[in-house]
Amino acid sequence: MRKVYLDNAATTPIHPEVITAMMNVLQNDFGNPSSTHSFGRSAKTLLESSRKSIAKLLNAQASEIIFTSSATEATNWILTSAVKDLGIKRIITTKIEHHATLHTVEHLAKEFGIQVEYITILPSGNIDYQDLAAKLHSDVPTLVSLIHVNNEIGTILDIKRVSDLCKYAKALFHCDTVQSIGKTNLDVQELGIDFLVASAHKFHGPKGIGFAYIKKNSMLQPMIFGGEQEKGMRAGTEAVHQVVGMAKALELACANLENDEQYISDLKEYCISELKKVFPDVKINGENTFYNLLNVQLPLSEEKTSMLLFTLDMKGIAVSRGSACQSGSIKPSHVLAEFLSPEEAKKPSLRISFSHFNTKEDIDLLIEALKTA
Repeated sequence: MRKVYLDNAATTPIHPEVITAMMNVLQNDFGNPSSTHSFGRSAKTLLESSRKSIAKLLNAQASEIIFTSSATEATNWILTSAVKDLGIKRIITTKIEHHATLHTVEHLAKEFGIQVEYITILPSGNIDYQDLAAKLHSDVPTLVSLIHVNNEIGTILDIKRVSDLCKYAKALFHCDTVQSIGKTNLDVQELGIDFLVASAHKFHGPKGIGFAYIKKNSMLQPMIFGGEQEKGMRAGTEAVHQVVGMAKALELACANLENDEQYISDLKEYCISELKKVFPDVKINGENTFYNLLNVQLPLSEEKTSMLLFTLDMKGIAVSRGSACQSGSIKPSHVLAEFLSPEEAKKPSLRISFSHFNTKEDIDLLIEALKTA
């Protein structure tokens, strides 16, 4: 049975060249980058060259890139330090963020009593920019935390528009770019953001490694204490092979960006057209969505769809109902529940997410499986 992986928003297969790069480090550069002998210096060189590579791709300074275990860790750190160390008294966000943001904000509200305000989500699944602008009219020290590409429905945030609003209001801006980095050009200087987070496994790199972009002179303080790694900002011996793999994956993604975007966009359009042939009443959740992510509502009864993912999996097809972080939950998606009616939110929806490793044959196999399921 041929297996089909269409859940690239959850994680992506590691690029073969990334595996090769990581294996070279594991075999030849096992030294601790904090050691002063030749083994340590060799590892340190790889670490810093990777940092420079990532910084260059984002038009950032190397000193502004801090390696973390994931974007979740980076988000927790940035939001917590902003409240504890930077005097932030209010966070503006939405109820369709990744839970790494939502649960952190909820904790900070409970622990430190900060104000939390949620931007209105329009029926299209996009944020109401006028509502954001209105909420920013305040003298309370504020941080705005928003996702660039929503991980469930793929709606796209206008980062520059938000950063301009934040700059005018003297608010800080944290952006979750987990779903977009490596899939679109991100120039932090042009965008004018203060903080950005990313995870390597979303752009064909290894799991367990990510990074934070921390704008120079942001005065953020560390959350993990110990050694002086990462310029004293994040203690713990760096996983050099992971970092090298992440840098290589981002280099490859950015080098092939234009071709990959066109190829994946064509796959998405093909998938939509084929779905409509089988399910004329299929509905796409969200408007103005990213090219690699498709969230569709199928005109099927709840009885028929209760085992749909299991049935597809038995046929070798991997898709999801939403975020992998909540795939075991029986609750409706918190994202869909925010902008769909209660009745609509209960209807069966599938998240189909593509990569350049997918083919039209993969789509055909998905459609055939849905027909029989």
